[in-house]
Amino acid sequence: MSTTVHGFTDDALGTLDAVGVAAALRAGEVSRAEVIAAAVARTRVVDPSLDAVQVACFERAAAAPEGAGVFAGVPAFVKDNTDIAGLPSCHGSAAFTPRPATATGGPGAQFLHSGVVVLGKSTLPEFGLTASTEFTDRAPTRNPWNTEYSAGASSGGSAALVAAGVVPIAHANDGGGSIRIPAAANGLVGLKPTRNRLLDQPGARQLPVHLVTEGVLTRSVRDTAHYLAAVERFHPNPKLAPIGLIEGPSAKRLRIGLITADVLGRPVHADNAAVLASATAILGGLGHEIVETSLAVDPRFIEDFKRYWAVMAAAMTLSFRIGHRDHFDVAKLDPFTTGLIGLAKRNPLAAAAAAWRLRSGTATYDRHFAEVDVLLTPVLSHPAPRIGELAPGQPFGDLFAKLVDYVGFTPLNNVGGGPAVSLPHGLLPHGMPGSVQLAGRRGDERTLLDLAYQLEAASPFPRIVDRTAAEGAA
Repeated sequence: MSTTVHGFTDDALGTLDAVGVAAALRAGEVSRAEVIAAAVARTRVVDPSLDAVQVACFERAAAAPEGAGVFAGVPAFVKDNTDIAGLPSCHGSAAFTPRPATATGGPGAQFLHSGVVVLGKSTLPEFGLTASTEFTDRAPTRNPWNTEYSAGASSGGSAALVAAGVVPIAHANDGGGSIRIPAAANGLVGLKPTRNRLLDQPGARQLPVHLVTEGVLTRSVRDTAHYLAAVERFHPNPKLAPIGLIEGPSAKRLRIGLITADVLGRPVHADNAAVLASATAILGGLGHEIVETSLAVDPRFIEDFKRYWAVMAAAMTLSFRIGHRDHFDVAKLDPFTTGLIGLAKRNPLAAAAAAWRLRSGTATYDRHFAEVDVLLTPVLSHPAPRIGELAPGQPFGDLFAKLVDYVGFTPLNNVGGGPAVSLPHGLLPHGMPGSVQLAGRRGDERTLLDLAYQLEAASPFPRIVDRTAAEGAA
């Protein structure tokens, strides 16, 4: 039976976003202890249904010293592939023997720089390699809008907790869509920044193709904008112009490239197409010029990305084996991970050629903006699947084929290094949130945030509390 699950109630958090909670704390309208207690209570209400929390550290959060930052005192979760001193990092895998991290890594320190109070670690599928937060050894992470559906991945736990109102902001990262996919599935704002904008996971920049970038999941554009403005100062990149704080839309009118087919030229599901058409009409009505275009990539792009994804799985596994030795058991890896490792081993020369071609992806990506300012696309090729459809225990070839059918838009931004944001837009016929993606030139998060503010104002994002209110009145 489908269930909508959320923790929104009349407590210290209310329905506030992170900016709102931080403002209430600064004004003395609520106390830090009250806010943390509210988030803990919400976690205990919803997580038995969602299974989105990997590690809880509620007492530690309550006892933590008060910090500074734009979100000082705001409760949050960190994705469980990011080290926070004293908390274990298991990367979504049963292969690890949990051990507390001895130090907070760069991405974790960057997140904490915003002032958030960490309540724990959120779930992800093994090593973040697939698009649904499901496991072979335990319960899946479920979507709070409808618990029969996937929360997406790989930042699925963070997304479920933010969408359910447990916290207003949570840490995430994105190597092929792992911020934007769960944002789309859960009706959230999920922005993947430009490559090298923020600090990365250890070793990410030494890989042949640097795919993974850090970010957050939020319920409002302003939360994402305030977060980026704060943390880009933590470790500024002199090669990129600062984003600065974008506080609202400008009057600038843009040329928007509309893309309706994925990298293989395939049309999307009718429900996703209808959402895209609605957003297109709204942006056109705001005075932006809409021009139809298409994704122009090497026809081998998907196969190359699959092979390189397999290489990353093999490289991560080797790194964990070396780094954790007796505390890492390869026999406990899930079938999808072992399938990827097998694919990487079968033809190393083909994998090397794939990586070489993907390295030209930046130039390919940049060419899409020769005549437009922004690309407007679907985030995903079809609505979020039901739990089990992307389960890791099914035959490897079957699951990989399903992932290619589902994730046809997001990887190009990772290969090209450009920023992209998933935005909620309307509801699908079965009551789940719709979404669209805006993609921009490398280094131009400002334009994406500007346009995101405009779409948010013209078509307010759907709220899970409104859905439950409607269900109660029915």
